[in-house]
Formats: sequence, C-alpha cells, structure tokens
Amino acid sequence: MNYRRDKYGHELSALAYGCMRFKRSGGKIDIAAAEEQIMAAFNGGVNYFDTAYIYPGSEAALGEIVEKNGIRDKIFIATKLPHYLIRNPEDFDKYFGEQLSRLRTDRIDFYLMHMLTDIATWERLKALGAVEWIEKKLESGEIKQIGFSYHGGAEMFCRLVDAFHWDFCMIQYNYMDENSQAGKRGLKYANSKGLPVMIMEPLRGGRLVNNLPEEARKIFENYRVKHTPVQWALKWLWNQPEVTCVLSGMNTLEAVEDNVKTASETSVGELSEGDLEMLARVVSAINSKMKVGCTGCGYCVPCPKNVDIPGCFAAYNRRYSDGWFTSLKEYVMCTALRTNSAAASNCVGCGRCKQHCPQGIDIPEELKNVRGKLEGPIYKIARKAIKLFRTY
Repeated sequence: MNYRRDKYGHELSALAYGCMRFKRSGGKIDIAAAEEQIMAAFNGGVNYFDTAYIYPGSEAALGEIVEKNGIRDKIFIATKLPHYLIRNPEDFDKYFGEQLSRLRTDRIDFYLMHMLTDIATWERLKALGAVEWIEKKLESGEIKQIGFSYHGGAEMFCRLVDAFHWDFCMIQYNYMDENSQAGKRGLKYANSKGLPVMIMEPLRGGRLVNNLPEEARKIFENYRVKHTPVQWALKWLWNQPEVTCVLSGMNTLEAVEDNVKTASETSVGELSEGDLEMLARVVSAINSKMKVGCTGCGYCVPCPKNVDIPGCFAAYNRRYSDGWFTSLKEYVMCTALRTNSAAASNCVGCGRCKQHCPQGIDIPEELKNVRGKLEGPIYKIARKAIKLFRTY
C-alpha cells in the first residue's frame, strides 16, 4: 500500500474505505460480509475508514467490526457531524456522544462537518457555539482533527477553506469533475493552504464504470495500456500529489482486492501524456451529450443574485449523461441545501455573467433551460421540505 502524509505527519493509506455502501441483506447490513471486506482491506494496508451519522447502520457496523478484531489503535476513523440536525448548543454533544457509542470508541480521528454548503451555514453553526465546542473537543483529544465535506462550486469551497483553521477537507473529484464541483481549482487551493484533501465519488457513484457510452468503452479497449475503467479512474487521482486519500465504497471482496492492488501499484506522476490524452478523449465521449459547453472556469461568478452558475450547468449537463435522478440530486445539493438559494430561477437576466464567459455562452438564456428542466414539482417539494426542516 502507498501512503500519503496528513497535516501532522501521519501516514494515511492512499486508498480509504468508504463505509456508506456495505452489502445489505433484508434491509440490514450483512455484518459477516462487511467484516470480511474490511479486514481484507486492513490486511492490504488500508488504515482510513470513513462513515457518517446518517449512513444507516454504518457507524454501528464499523464499530462492532473494529472492536471484535482489536484494530482500533491501528486505524483512523473518520465520521461526520450532521450539522443540519443541530438546533441548539446541546445538540453538538448529543450527536457526538451517540457517534462515539455507535463506533465503540473514545475518540474520532478525523471529524467532518457533513456537507457544509456555504458560509451562511457555517455562520449559523458558529452562532450556536460550534467553534468553542470544536476547540474543547480538540483540546480533550476526543476529536483529533477537524474538517468538512463539500458538494458545490469552487468559489464557495475556497471561501469555506478560509473560514476556519481546518485540518483537512473532503471533496467530490474525478476525471469528469476536474472543472466542476470544487474541481482542480479547489483541490490546489486547499493544498496551497496546507490542507490534506480526501476524495469522494472517484467513480461518480459507479457511473464511470457502469454507464459509460460505447464510444468511451472503445477508447479504453483500444488503448495500448490495458487497465479497467475503475483502475484508470483511481490512477488519474493518485497521479496527483495534492490528493491525500481516495475513498472507495467497496462492497465486494473482489473490489477490495482490486483497489488495494491498484493503490499499491500507482504513484504520483505515473501517467504519461498519452495516458492523460486518452482520458481526455474519454471525457469528450461522455460529454458528447452535454447541452451547455461550460468548462467550470468560474469567471461568471459571483453572481449578484447568488446563482451558482457552474454548479447549475454541471447538474443540467449531468441530466443528459447520468440521468434525471442524479442531476436532480446534484442540483438540490448545489442550490437548495444552501442557506441562501443558488438556483437558476434567481437569475434576473442582468447579463453580467455573459460578459465574462470565455466560452461565449448565453448564460441567462441557458439558465432558463436549467430552470425548466430541473426546477419542476419534485425540486420545489424538496426545497420546501428543506426550508421546513431548517425551521423545525
């Protein structure tokens, strides 16, 4: 296994185990299968295991397996505070205590604010005493390192990086999201600030494997260097020195063994110019159904009406590459989960963004299309439910 250092010099396995997708049987986690896979990963050198409060049964399953096999002091556990459930200062300890109990531990090595969406959300948490609570837990050693996970555009991500003295962060990043989500800009910015960056969705939830268009598959098959689509996606990430850990939601023994092998055999700077050019052709093949030629450069933001323009276009394009449900989910996370809406419907057509777009996109006009396709009844219900939840 290859290892990369965190902010404090700890060696973290390049491959991290994402515990959201444990195999289930009858609606419950198959503990025997999860244990076999976790221990295979551990024996292969994986030492970073990531879970969250809202992953059904995940924390408890991980805690049970770790305790049974006596490996707590040999691994790092990462989990996440459901800050969206915090209503008063007492809730911090309430949820944290429950997580310690589920995980059967007295400390969390890497603790994240889960899906921290914007500065306004962070300010709300600060007003409830988040900073004081975090400092207290860091001092006591109950939390070893504090960070946040993020879905959204690079502009807000960079602002959040600067909002607190974080120890690490986690972003969605893969060869399709190089210029969307926080993207390479966010990755390099966090790295420049000394933050280790953990990567989630390296395969876009499996879509870079299971839903590849035929043209993209042929590019892989005909290339002189033979790797599977999974291996290429992971190698693309580990090729970059700014990437610390790559989370993989493994739920078969075969996936564990293959990913461990790939992680052990891949080093920074390994991919050739030809390899990268081949992957660029794969991206072009996948993007052939794109409706808006947005590169995610971010020159169009900030918008005076708070529209996350690159995020809106990324979700809109995903409707035609990954399907309506995936695009709608991303659009909700990008626009409605924020304290202040970042939806396309905020656009008033001022045209300031259009003046700065290197691609010459008629942004106000395209935002109308985004609104028409993604802000239907289901989106509106979701947005209302989120508002009600926040005022509950």
